[in-house]
Amino acid sequence: MDPVSRDLDSETRDSRPQKDSTADLQTQMGDMQITRGGDVLMDDYEVGFGDEKSDVAEITPDTSTDEAQEPLAHDFEGMKARVLPLLPDLETESESIYTWDIDNYRSLTRKERSPKFECGGYPWRILLFPFGNNVDYASLYLEQAHEETDKPPDNWYACVQFTLCMWNKNDPRIYMCHTANHRFTAEESDWGFTRFHELRKMFAQQWDGTGRAMVENEAVCVTCYIRVYKDPTGVLWHNFINYNSKKETGMVGLRNQGATCYLNSLLQSLYFTNAFRKAIYQIPTENDTERKNSAWALQRLFYQLQTSEEAVSTQELTASFGWETRHIFEQQDVQELSRILMERMEAKMKGTEAENALAKMLVGKMKTYISCINVDYESSRIEDFWDIQLNVSGNKSLDDSFKDYIQVETMDGENKYFAEGHGLQDARKGVIFESFPQVLHLQLKRFEYDINRDAMMKVNDRYEFPEVFDATPYLSEGADKSEPYLYQLHGVLVHSGDLTAGHYYAFLKPTVDGHFYRFDDDKVTRATLKEALEENFGGDYANMVNGAGVRNPYTRTLSTKRSMSAYMLVYIRKSREKDILLDVAEEETPAHLAKQLNEEKAALEKKRKDREEQHLYLPISVVTEDAFRAHQGFDLTNWESDPNAPSTPQTYRVLRASTVGDFSKTVADSLRLPAEQVRLWVMVNRQNKTTRPDQPLSDLDMAISQAYSTHSTRDKPFRLWVETATNFADGKVSWPNASPAPGVSPLVLIFLKYFNAEDQTLQGVGHIYMKRSSKVAEVIPAIQQLMGWSPSKVSSMSSTSSTSSSNLPPIPSPPTSTHSISSIQLFEEIKQSMIEPMKPKVTLQQAEIQDGDIICFQRTLSEKESSAIASTGGYTDTREFYDYMLNRIVIRFYPKIANEQEESTFNLALSRKMSYDQYSAKVGEHLKVDPTHLRFSTVLSSIGKAKHPVRRSQGLTLAQTLMPALGTYANSNQRHDALFYEVLEMSISELETKRNIRVHWLPEGVVKEEPVDVLAPKNGIVEDLISPLQRKLSLSDEAAGKLRFYESNGYKFTKYLKTNSILVSISDYSTVFAELVPEEEDRADDNSWPIDAFHFDKEISKPHGVPFKFIVKPGELFKDTKERLSNRTGIKGKQFEKLKFAVVQRSPYSRPRYINDDGDLSTLATAGDDQLGLDHVNRTRPFAGKGDSIFIR
Repeated sequence: MDPVSRDLDSETRDSRPQKDSTADLQTQMGDMQITRGGDVLMDDYEVGFGDEKSDVAEITPDTSTDEAQEPLAHDFEGMKARVLPLLPDLETESESIYTWDIDNYRSLTRKERSPKFECGGYPWRILLFPFGNNVDYASLYLEQAHEETDKPPDNWYACVQFTLCMWNKNDPRIYMCHTANHRFTAEESDWGFTRFHELRKMFAQQWDGTGRAMVENEAVCVTCYIRVYKDPTGVLWHNFINYNSKKETGMVGLRNQGATCYLNSLLQSLYFTNAFRKAIYQIPTENDTERKNSAWALQRLFYQLQTSEEAVSTQELTASFGWETRHIFEQQDVQELSRILMERMEAKMKGTEAENALAKMLVGKMKTYISCINVDYESSRIEDFWDIQLNVSGNKSLDDSFKDYIQVETMDGENKYFAEGHGLQDARKGVIFESFPQVLHLQLKRFEYDINRDAMMKVNDRYEFPEVFDATPYLSEGADKSEPYLYQLHGVLVHSGDLTAGHYYAFLKPTVDGHFYRFDDDKVTRATLKEALEENFGGDYANMVNGAGVRNPYTRTLSTKRSMSAYMLVYIRKSREKDILLDVAEEETPAHLAKQLNEEKAALEKKRKDREEQHLYLPISVVTEDAFRAHQGFDLTNWESDPNAPSTPQTYRVLRASTVGDFSKTVADSLRLPAEQVRLWVMVNRQNKTTRPDQPLSDLDMAISQAYSTHSTRDKPFRLWVETATNFADGKVSWPNASPAPGVSPLVLIFLKYFNAEDQTLQGVGHIYMKRSSKVAEVIPAIQQLMGWSPSKVSSMSSTSSTSSSNLPPIPSPPTSTHSISSIQLFEEIKQSMIEPMKPKVTLQQAEIQDGDIICFQRTLSEKESSAIASTGGYTDTREFYDYMLNRIVIRFYPKIANEQEESTFNLALSRKMSYDQYSAKVGEHLKVDPTHLRFSTVLSSIGKAKHPVRRSQGLTLAQTLMPALGTYANSNQRHDALFYEVLEMSISELETKRNIRVHWLPEGVVKEEPVDVLAPKNGIVEDLISPLQRKLSLSDEAAGKLRFYESNGYKFTKYLKTNSILVSISDYSTVFAELVPEEEDRADDNSWPIDAFHFDKEISKPHGVPFKFIVKPGELFKDTKERLSNRTGIKGKQFEKLKFAVVQRSPYSRPRYINDDGDLSTLATAGDDQLGLDHVNRTRPFAGKGDSIFIR
């Protein structure tokens, strides 16, 4: 008997050459290998059960069975019954048996095919690689035998279960069989076994001890047992490659963003509750189309599910919830999310035609009551419910859970009910339903707290629910039952996996008389009723082989229980089904949704087309005179500024084949000028990292592509400056430098900027042309003319001086209208960090002024004017202002103490060179507070919380504060554009003499602690903490007199802090606690003594909580000691009952000695280093994978 094969290479394969792929395994139920003697061998891959997979199973026949009873290979019916068992829940369409006799085996070619045979109306044949398909095994396959002239119809497929048996025609006891299931298509036309059997064994004479070979006398037989099944869902054994949900089902799925499958299943359930969808569409959102509007986002999502051809994204919806990336990757509670979503939608519906639509559909009423047995008295209240949570644990069915829900509790004995006017009475307490909603949401409690494991666990017990549910038995006697409370199952939301790893999907029935469909994220498939109901009951797998268990696909562990089970059920009242599942036509959707989405679709299509045609076009950025005048900064413009800013260059998409003249006309049209009045200049990147006009494009017939390759650098943007004509001769445009006369000094193009010290602005004025031989001082009359400060009478200046068009914003003028040459200062803007004053007596050529250079001018200020500007923090010199712009940074300031007022968060433009006092003054000016009382903290970039307070130091600049030394940890986790601020009660100078000490106040034993920050003198004593603590906690003088402080380290008591102890002695790594001296200690006699007490979780190496001192009384039974411990700690009731107590030595290797109720703490804790340990669960420890509570903004 051969052992079970553990070689993965025996997997079922198609006939194509081997490759590292397992796609062929995903569509089969198992590859069964059968040899003589009745051994059934399963190949070593996992056998699929729905969404689960199991380990390999070995089936061994009863050893008492006579070998003669085993079927022989030529007993075809007997072999078929053995090797091709019927698959449950599938209907056979056709089956057939075909045997291929093979002779001259060693003379066969590399690939051989059998004659055709038919099954299910389709032609088939066996494909054999006698010497292996690139392996040392015989390879055997079944293939569909449609020929090129007889191609199968479009979308043809056949679901086939087949077995291939190779056997010795002279001794049918010798055989080898493999079984597989496959969905044959035109693309996957063959399927079988690449490693059917090892070649060397096939010709060996000792086949299973028979003394004969499989291939004997060069002959062997191959029999194919084939069965074609009907496909109940259209996706039986589908590999889902190129699967189109819309085409196959008419519906689309939702894309998973990371871990949002739970959200997807809920949204699909709500979407196919058509009345809910219609109510959502009725919310008016046409005037509130913001991303944070969850109603608008849900409308868009539903509309896309209704009209889209492919899976829809939920990113817009989760963004409207205010979720960040971390929320996307956290599994959340579906019930909580559903309730919050309903609340938000209800709020959006108020005051609209959809008001109360959800409540009418989803809200029922239940009555909570206490009814006296012996007197006529009942106390009750009726409440609304949106869903019902039902216990799964301990119940076998939905009816059992409802009976458990309305179970009546009898209140008698010590638990009697006090009825007003009747005193203590025996009573019945319970819940009964007054009405059920049209759509009933049932939340099944599949996750429960396991007290033994101290963890949440999934309940995988079998739990049945019906297709039709009668809710009548659970209504009160007085409920209106005129309309039957029969409910039809509409949806089953399923969780597969366990608490830490799993997946959510849904089975939904979109129409009254239709089928169930499985909605699994972006994939929608038809499902059977059994898949929707029975396979989600949970419980044990049926017909398990040897009890080996099935492997959970998410946890990779084996289990005999199904891990996929229903956690939410949706029932619709049968009498209201047509009202709830009514058709929602596209005409009933909000018109603005279609318009918006069509516009977005058109924009995306345009972007796609632009990308495809990108090689035909060239983007060109054009700087106009208007943009230069609106620009306040370096160079002629900011190439990366806001696209809507007036100083931003305009970008054109130009055909490469068009000419410079064509593009000039396009630019002229945008400026509303004739084409001949526009001239384009090429802008080049200089070595000093500036971009300036260099030369005009005079050849209007040159192609744009040629101009780009000639005048621009490869892979750099093509940038142009547009010059508009201002000089005309005989009605025609006269361009400066177009045709300079011989011997005449050529002209140079100069751009002018004006620094207005009064307004603290720097902006472009225009451009002028000057002779290169002109003196620098001769630029000033041109400036005066442009600014309108005085008439120009400079003969050396060319008549080609130019200003911008008349529609430009006016340049602000200083108070006086006339300025002499000496009252104007000139600077050359060479580059951002180099602004040089110009010498008025040198020529422009000597000053190395060339086309495109920038000269900045300012008015000379008087001492009085300079002082006034400097006193407000302004700059009086052009170079200083340029330096400010170079180091300018916009900082976002957040209040350290949360404040709902929007103005509490603001932006300020500051210089990186500012000191603490300088930027503090700016912030103080904005907040209208004393800047000496402002303290700042840096911001953690990862979580947006405050990091370290900024140290006030004259030598520390804003840049050094925001960007510490590169490469340090502080720099890597800190925002460079934000600070927290707080307004202190004292000045920073005074604060620097103080030390902040965090005191943990214990108002109720040790169960509650309130951290309080106390400022005390650095050289102070513990007594200095009492007054500020009293003030912050509003303690009376008497209580303040009983305050005492103690220090702990590592959750264990360290020492009491005496009032005269210096604060410097308190370690930064210690925790300081403050409490009122317990009355028990005041009353303690001399025979009692204190013992250190601490909390731990099972192991003393895992301490937690607040340590404390406890009084030990000699001769006291521990059950009485426990009462005092409860009073001392503040832990009461069931929580206290869970505590275990032990005597623990201080040594880290000691073992706890647990104390019984009849023990005596005074006799057990005798050593000086003994401590009292309280063993209980650390409720404050973080749970891996558990995120914050779900929320919707």
